[in-house]
Amino acid sequence: MAGPPDGGRSSGCGRAQTPSVGGPRPAAEDLPRAATHAFTSFDGTVIRYHVYEAEPAGTEPAGPPVVLHHGFVADTFTNWSAPGIVGALTARGHRVVGIDARGHGRSGKPHDSARYGEPAMARDLSALLDELGAEHVRLAGYSMGAVVSLLAAAADDRITRLVAGGVGAGIVEMGGLDTRAVPPEGIVAALTAEDPSAVGPEAAGFRALADAVGADRAALAAHAAAVHQGTMPLADVRVPVLVLAGDEDPLAVRPSVLVDALPDARLLTVPGDHVAAVGDPGFAAAIVDFFSEN
Repeated sequence: MAGPPDGGRSSGCGRAQTPSVGGPRPAAEDLPRAATHAFTSFDGTVIRYHVYEAEPAGTEPAGPPVVLHHGFVADTFTNWSAPGIVGALTARGHRVVGIDARGHGRSGKPHDSARYGEPAMARDLSALLDELGAEHVRLAGYSMGAVVSLLAAAADDRITRLVAGGVGAGIVEMGGLDTRAVPPEGIVAALTAEDPSAVGPEAAGFRALADAVGADRAALAAHAAAVHQGTMPLADVRVPVLVLAGDEDPLAVRPSVLVDALPDARLLTVPGDHVAAVGDPGFAAAIVDFFSEN
C-alpha cells in the first residue's frame, strides 16, 4: 500500500507520521505460511510470488485462485498478509497468490524508469497467470496495484472478479493514481533525498514507509517517474468489480466516479485513510465476501 500524502493520520501539528496499518495485526506465528516461487518476465526482470494454500491443510480450494497485487512501496506481506487479509481468505478455503511487483519486495529491482509503469506490471501479472496455469482467477489490487489490476482485467479474460482498492476518481480523471494529492515528482524527490528530514510533508509518508521496510529507494523512484497517466480502458473491464476505499483516503476521493465509469461495479467504503483502511476488519471481510459469491 502506498503511504498517504501526510504519511498516515495527521497529527494536530500537521507533521508526517510513520506509516502503519491500522487495526490489530495477527501475531506473526498466526500468519499463513507461503511457498515463494519466481519467474522471469518479458524484459528479463525476475518476479517473485507467494502461494498460500487453503486452510485447513488439504482443503479443496473454494473456486479459482485469488491473486493479490499490492500498492506502491509495499509488498505482499505488508499489504496483504500482515493486516490479516491473506489469513481471512485462506480460512474461507481460498488458495491465494500474492505477487511482489517489480521494484518491490523480493522481485527484481532495476533502476531504469523505462522498465516501470503500471502497464509493465500488468504484463508481469498476466505472465504470472501463465505461470500458474490458471484458467480463471479472482484479482484484488490496492492503490498502484488497483491500477495494474484494472489494466490487466481489461485485457485478460482469465480474470473473472476484481477488487480495486484505495482508488477513486483519479482513475477516471487522471488516468491512474490521483497525482493531485501527491505529484510524482514530489515522491521522486522524497525517495532520492539524502536527508529524510528535508522531505516535504506531502510525500514524507512514502519515504518513511520505504525506509521502514528496507526498500530499494532508487527502484521505487524509477517507478514513481513512470506512473500511468493515460486513458484507462475502463469500458473493457467487463467483470464484476468491487471498489473498496477508506472514507478518509485522499488518494481515493469520490470513488463513486470510478464505479459509474465501470460497466459492472459496486462501492463499499470502510473507515480510515489510505493506510488505516487496509487494517479495518471490514476491508478483509468485504474482499472475502465478494470473492465467495457465485
